[in-house]
Amino acid sequence: MVCSCSSPQGAKLPMSIIIVGVGQAEFDAMVELDGDDIRISSRGKLAERDIVQFVPFRDYMDRTGNHVLSMARLAKDVLAEIPDQLISYMKSRGVKPNPSPYTPPGHTHHTQI
Repeated sequence: MVCSCSSPQGAKLPMSIIIVGVGQAEFDAMVELDGDDIRISSRGKLAERDIVQFVPFRDYMDRTGNHVLSMARLAKDVLAEIPDQLISYMKSRGVKPNPSPYTPPGHTHHTQI
């Protein structure tokens, strides 16, 4: 499932894929799917955008036992790329945000995408 959804074809869809690697295995294939360093390709066709975020869970195990801090760091990192992925999808489709329904007096309204 991950391979087909994260293919260049999947990058055309309005989705993001979050993968958390559990265990001590090597996650080279997941790192490749993440595409932070090299955009994935299939049959010579590059994905139009990065839709995968991968993190190995073992990197977030706090040795001091502070599990709340560990889980907060994990959540922050797995969600870190979602805003940019959403914006890149909207830009690729020419979708601009609607103006704010209310601008308080004395404030200017700026929308930038």
